[in-house]
Amino acid sequence: MTAQILDGKTLAQQFEQEMRLRVDALKAKANGRTPILATILVGADPASATYVKMKGNACQRVGMESVAIELDEDTSTEQLLAKIDELNTNPDVHGILLQHPVPAQIDERACFDAISLEKDVDGVTCLGFGRMSMGEDAYGCATPKGIMRLLEHYQVELEGKHAVVVGRSAILGKPMAMMLLEANATVTICHSRTRDLPALVKQADIVVGAVGKPEFIKADWIKDGAVVVDAGFHPEKCGDIELGPLVDRVSAYTPVPGGVGPMTINTLIFQTLQSGEKALG
Repeated sequence: MTAQILDGKTLAQQFEQEMRLRVDALKAKANGRTPILATILVGADPASATYVKMKGNACQRVGMESVAIELDEDTSTEQLLAKIDELNTNPDVHGILLQHPVPAQIDERACFDAISLEKDVDGVTCLGFGRMSMGEDAYGCATPKGIMRLLEHYQVELEGKHAVVVGRSAILGKPMAMMLLEANATVTICHSRTRDLPALVKQADIVVGAVGKPEFIKADWIKDGAVVVDAGFHPEKCGDIELGPLVDRVSAYTPVPGGVGPMTINTLIFQTLQSGEKALG
């Protein structure tokens, strides 16, 4: 079997070209105004700084603007909340990204939930999650929404399929499961307390690795012909799934790198564009 590569890098580049046209059209209607994404980085974590820079560069490539806000490592929850409130009320800002993780003294959930629903383009608020889970209008959490856009583009059939999501984080595993459920898949969520995990993964038509551990999900757990989505990326240049032995016996898979990661950033920018179109168009 020759597996289909779910190429997120190439798809994100294609989507950027389409988004550039939409941005140009919006600017023509809005007297030159363009969607603006505000990014908040608290502290000096090098990896987080790199991710924020990548998101700013992606905005620039499609003709949008970004505003980078950098706060000290010792910033308090109250100070961060005040900054978020300032951005919520700024009509020139159409999306707000609070880079995860924040320093330990900050109540991250309180700060995520302070972001207004209209500007929650990273899909991190409880309100947004609840609305999405109920099938109501909301911006989806960027990584799972990016995965859904990737699967849709490659016409991966979801309806009636058994999807197993390994991981239950608030910004990946749980929203991923809800999005798959909304697409009429039958969904099993597995986690650190799951018993006989290999047997459950073996049942899956679609496996989503979202556990955050290098190659934790072994190739021999996965049945022939499955669709494999690896949402992990680790310093070892691998994901959460042992992909090597699978490429000749699954029907489709996301490469690491070049699969899910580019679609996460692209989805954040796309949802900022959507927010800007609502506000400016």
